[in-house]
Amino acid sequence: MVAVHFYERRNLVLSQCRQQVPVVDENIKIKGRKAKVLSINEIKENVVHVQVEFEKIVKKQAVVSDKKKKKR
Repeated sequence: MVAVHFYERRNLVLSQCRQQVPVVDENIKIKGRKAKVLSINEIKENVVHVQVEFEKIVKKQAVVSDKKKKKR
Protein backbone atom coordinates (compact mmCIF):
# COMPACT_ATOMS: atom_id res chain seq x y z
CA MET A 1 0.00 0.00 0.00
CA VAL A 2 1.21 3.46 -0.91
CA ALA A 3 0.02 6.75 0.61
CA VAL A 4 -0.78 9.04 -2.34
CA HIS A 5 -1.30 12.76 -1.72
CA PHE A 6 -2.92 14.71 -4.59
CA TYR A 7 -2.02 18.41 -4.83
CA GLU A 8 -3.37 21.18 -7.03
CA ARG A 9 -0.63 23.79 -7.03
CA ARG A 10 0.16 23.89 -3.28
CA ASN A 11 -3.28 22.88 -2.00
CA LEU A 12 -3.82 19.36 -0.72
CA VAL A 13 -6.88 17.96 -2.50
CA LEU A 14 -6.99 14.30 -1.47
CA SER A 15 -4.97 11.67 0.42
CA GLN A 16 -5.48 8.00 -0.37
CA CYS A 17 -3.94 4.61 0.33
CA ARG A 18 -3.63 2.89 -3.05
CA GLN A 19 -2.15 -0.24 -4.54
CA GLN A 20 -0.93 1.55 -7.69
CA VAL A 21 0.50 5.01 -8.18
CA PRO A 22 -1.02 6.98 -11.10
CA VAL A 23 1.12 7.60 -14.19
CA VAL A 24 2.07 11.00 -15.66
CA ASP A 25 -0.52 12.28 -18.23
CA GLU A 26 -3.16 9.91 -16.83
CA ASN A 27 -6.70 11.25 -16.65
CA ILE A 28 -8.26 10.64 -13.24
CA LYS A 29 -11.37 11.70 -11.38
CA ILE A 30 -11.05 13.28 -7.92
CA LYS A 31 -14.17 14.24 -5.98
CA GLY A 32 -16.24 14.13 -9.18
CA ARG A 33 -13.93 16.47 -11.10
CA LYS A 34 -11.76 15.47 -14.04
CA ALA A 35 -8.03 15.96 -13.51
CA LYS A 36 -4.78 15.23 -15.31
CA VAL A 37 -1.59 14.08 -13.58
CA LEU A 38 1.26 16.56 -14.17
CA SER A 39 4.09 15.11 -12.08
CA ILE A 40 4.88 12.54 -9.42
CA ASN A 41 7.33 13.02 -6.51
CA GLU A 42 8.29 10.01 -4.42
CA ILE A 43 8.99 11.28 -0.90
CA LYS A 44 9.58 7.92 0.81
CA GLU A 45 9.20 4.35 -0.39
CA ASN A 46 5.51 4.39 0.60
CA VAL A 47 4.65 8.13 0.32
CA VAL A 48 4.04 9.81 -3.04
CA HIS A 49 3.02 13.38 -3.91
CA VAL A 50 1.09 13.77 -7.17
CA GLN A 51 0.58 17.17 -8.83
CA VAL A 52 -2.73 17.39 -10.73
CA GLU A 53 -4.49 20.02 -12.82
CA PHE A 54 -8.28 20.11 -12.83
CA GLU A 55 -10.31 20.69 -15.97
CA LYS A 56 -11.77 24.18 -16.12
CA ILE A 57 -15.48 24.39 -15.33
CA VAL A 58 -17.38 26.57 -17.77
CA LYS A 59 -20.55 27.99 -16.30
CA LYS A 60 -23.32 29.03 -18.66
CA GLN A 61 -24.57 32.58 -18.26
CA ALA A 62 -28.26 33.01 -17.57
CA VAL A 63 -30.18 34.73 -20.33
CA VAL A 64 -31.40 38.11 -19.13
CA SER A 65 -34.07 39.85 -21.16
CA ASP A 66 -34.29 43.59 -20.49
CA LYS A 67 -37.13 44.05 -22.99
CA LYS A 68 -39.86 43.58 -20.45
CA LYS A 69 -40.70 46.20 -17.88
CA LYS A 70 -40.81 45.14 -14.30
CA LYS A 71 -44.24 45.16 -12.70
CA ARG A 72 -44.63 46.88 -9.38
